Amino acid sequence: MKTKNLWFGFIAVIVISFGVLLYYGSEIYRQAPPVPEKVVTASGKTLFTGADIKDGQNVWQSMGGQEVGTVWGHGAYQAPDWSADWLHKEAMFMLDALAMKRANQKYDQLPEDQKASLKVLLQNDLRTNSYNPQTRILTISDLRADAIVSNSDFYSRLFTNDPAMDKLRDAYAIPVNQLKDPERVRKMNAFFFWTAWACVTNRPGREITYTNNWPSEELVGNRPTGSLILWTGFSVIVLLAGIGIMVWYYARNRQEESEILSENPVGNQTQTPSQKATLKYFWIVSALFVVQIVLGVVTAHYTVEGQALYGIPLSEWLPYSITRTWHVQIAIFWIATSWLATGLYYAPAISGHEPKYQKLGVDLLFIALLIIVVGSLLGQWYGVMQRLGFVQNFWFGHQGYEYVDLGRFWQLFLFVGLFIWLALMGRAIWPVLRRKDESRSLLVMFLISAIAIASFYGAGLMWGRQTNLAIAEYWRWWVVHLWVEGFFEVFAVVIISFLFVRMKLIKVNTATSSVLFSTIIFLSGGILGTFHHLYFSGTPTSVMAIGATFSALEVVPLVLMGNEAWDNVKISQSSTWIRKYKWPIYCFISVAFWNLVGAGIFGFLINPPIALYYMQGLNTTPVHGHTALFGVYGMLGIGLMLFVLRDMDTESVWKDKWIRFGFWAINFGLAAMVLISVLPVGLLQTIASVNKGLWFARSAEFMTQPDIVTFKWLRVFGDTLFGLGTVAVAWFIFGLKGGWSIEKK
Repeated sequence: MKTKNLWFGFIAVIVISFGVLLYYGSEIYRQAPPVPEKVVTASGKTLFTGADIKDGQNVWQSMGGQEVGTVWGHGAYQAPDWSADWLHKEAMFMLDALAMKRANQKYDQLPEDQKASLKVLLQNDLRTNSYNPQTRILTISDLRADAIVSNSDFYSRLFTNDPAMDKLRDAYAIPVNQLKDPERVRKMNAFFFWTAWACVTNRPGREITYTNNWPSEELVGNRPTGSLILWTGFSVIVLLAGIGIMVWYYARNRQEESEILSENPVGNQTQTPSQKATLKYFWIVSALFVVQIVLGVVTAHYTVEGQALYGIPLSEWLPYSITRTWHVQIAIFWIATSWLATGLYYAPAISGHEPKYQKLGVDLLFIALLIIVVGSLLGQWYGVMQRLGFVQNFWFGHQGYEYVDLGRFWQLFLFVGLFIWLALMGRAIWPVLRRKDESRSLLVMFLISAIAIASFYGAGLMWGRQTNLAIAEYWRWWVVHLWVEGFFEVFAVVIISFLFVRMKLIKVNTATSSVLFSTIIFLSGGILGTFHHLYFSGTPTSVMAIGATFSALEVVPLVLMGNEAWDNVKISQSSTWIRKYKWPIYCFISVAFWNLVGAGIFGFLINPPIALYYMQGLNTTPVHGHTALFGVYGMLGIGLMLFVLRDMDTESVWKDKWIRFGFWAINFGLAAMVLISVLPVGLLQTIASVNKGLWFARSAEFMTQPDIVTFKWLRVFGDTLFGLGTVAVAWFIFGLKGGWSIEKK
């Protein structure tokens, strides 16, 4: 009966949450910042067309998009936020022009009372919504048109080859002649103008901009709204209430522990051909892991040397936007591959049945994944090097959206590949699903999570080449938050529970109840918590209210991660045969730790609306990103891989010298990277953002200060330790086949 009630709760959470998510998604469609057919001056001159703005979005995407600077706070942390930077430059040009006209002095030279009067004039000009929805024409003042010309000249020189911009290009890690075609530069400027226009223009009938007054910019009157404060306070209340209820429920329903068997119940199982075929997946995982970390080191180094790697002019062949793209993309590839291979290995073990041609399917899927990895990475390079047209770049090159940078063709290929994986999983476990025994509910959750993994990647196909950025961001976060952070998390909970049930470390009824309850709690906050990424992405205020409330609930189940870690420690020490699983279980302990610290503490550091208002786009975000994405999902990928490799040969004795060093070096290296480098830079940027605005916190002037540069260099210690740990783990894994990681009998 208890399990039945949990199933009702699970279904209710899914139906209600997605109903709300889709309803407010329709509101985002309806209220997204409009793209005008024309931008004209008060004197009748046409500056841009709607086609220019849309093509400009494609230009921005082709050079890396969110992998070089940010727009609306989303993207890379090198170079400015282009919307905030454009807006500040535009405002200063107009204030200087007004000051020269009134007092023949620059704005900064005026007394405060005159400055205040000029800011009123500026804000009346910029904040007034002069877009006509009937004609779809945006009319701007002649003064603002002059500011646009000035900004366009600046960015044209920055993104081409003006020698006077060399130092600034180094600070931004932008190669010389990033854009070789002047027409492409002109169109990109049109797109940058539009993103800044959305940041400063009031919504019709409202005293708040399309981006909810983001970014912070005192000159134009962009200040936190009352809604920001209200929903920040409400999110804290929800968090505290949720933690109280969660702790009470957990204490009330604490399950008794199973008796540990003296022998490994799965120690003598014979691997099927398809299970053996998954070994090559883990070799590729290990290789990609090392490559990804090397690219991360290069990307981090670009933040201090700009165009080179210790004097080598690497950006001529591999610019920052490519190394960062590959660093992020390969991380998703190797983590996902590890999880998919784990599913393929254990599916036949669940049913004890090897379907016909299962090995062939596993082999073909492996080849398909290799083609996707190599093809998408090459396509991204060709796109960033400006060797593809807009349409070709969209299909085969670089889409410019972080985490889903790969071209649409490769997206479709991967989508099909995921359904092939789902079919392989389903046909393997189907015989046992037909049996009505106590494990059926757990297996149904296993299948549901696999279906969700295959299906929800399809959200990345919901935008087109020139879809409004606000709408594209809505769907992108379906992929990043719901696919990567959401249903992979559910799959992880199910697969770990299954592994422990299979080893008879926990009872199947206990595991089923725990999985269902954990999933309900996680998805209750996780699905609608997607909106916390969209506070300032051209969305209505209601999105902020929902996102703030439910993202706080995401933290609730993480407060008990310490207890989960302790349970895993006890399991790892409970029997001689279980000690052979020490390092996979230690990885699960690490996952629990980083879930609490990375996803919980560092996540909530930036999630409340008032915090994110000042922190979005600063180095506080990669603090959460690295500790949550790698600390949780990466360590889980390593742990699952080690679990499978251990099950492939339960009799051998591992030499744990390299895996011990790798495990501790990776975890301590990750902590050092964050605590002595990335976090201090992010907190200093936050102070600058509060005091002067986001434009200043992201500016070359601020980021090249000696103290900031010192903190960047301090990252070398953590990165080096982390990198050595990565190599050690890969060396150990390859050594299981080569023999140097196994004790000789």
